[in-house]
Amino acid sequence: MYKIFIILLFSTLLLAKNPYPFSALGDVIYDNVNKIENLKNISIYQLYKNRIDQYIKDVDRVKAEGFALENGSKSISAKEYLSHLRQLAKEYDEFKRNINSLYKKTIKESNNQLFVEVVNSGLLDTEKYKKEIIDYYFNHKDEMDATGIIKVYLDEDAKLKARREALQRHYRSKKAREAERIRFIREEDRLEKERLEKKLQEELRKKKLEIREYQQKELSKTI
Repeated sequence: MYKIFIILLFSTLLLAKNPYPFSALGDVIYDNVNKIENLKNISIYQLYKNRIDQYIKDVDRVKAEGFALENGSKSISAKEYLSHLRQLAKEYDEFKRNINSLYKKTIKESNNQLFVEVVNSGLLDTEKYKKEIIDYYFNHKDEMDATGIIKVYLDEDAKLKARREALQRHYRSKKAREAERIRFIREEDRLEKERLEKKLQEELRKKKLEIREYQQKELSKTI
C-alpha cells in the first residue's frame, strides 16, 4: 500500500512539472493556463470560447513538445519549441491586455458584476490597482459583494487598520505616561522650590531675630 502511494505521489509530481527547456518563458504560460480557461466563466468571454479552447489545446501540445525535447526526442528542435512558446506568449499577453482594457471599461461604466469577475480572473495585476479596487468597492459596496481578491484586500486593510489603531492607542498611552511623568517631575520641582523658599524664609527670620537680640543686648549695656 505504501509503495502504491509513493508511485501515485511521484506520478502526480511528474504531471505537475513543466518542461525544463526555456522554463523562464514556459512556466509563465503553463502556470497560468487555468486562468485563461477560467475566462469562459465570465459572460462576456463566451464570445471567445472557441479561441480559448484552441489556446488550451495549443498549450497542451506545446507542453508535450517541451517534454519531448527535454527527453532528447528528435521530433522537435529547440528552435521550433521556442518559436511555439513565443507564439503562445503573444496570445497570453493579448489576453492580459484585453483583461486590463476590460477592467478600465468596467470602472468607467460602473459595471459591478463584470468588475468583480475581471478583478478575480487572476490575469489582472491587482497589486498595481489595489487602491483603485478598494476605492471602487467602497463607492459601490451597497450594490456588490466582496469576494475573492476584493475580500482579501478588505481583510488586509482591516488588519492594517487594527494594527494602526493599536499603535495609536499605544502611542497615546505612552504619551499620556510621559505627560504624567513630566507633570510629576514638575510637581516635585515645585514642592522642592517651596521647601527651599520656606527654609530660606525661616533662616532669614532666625537671622533677623538673632540680630534683634544682639542689638537689644548691646543697647542694654549702654543704659
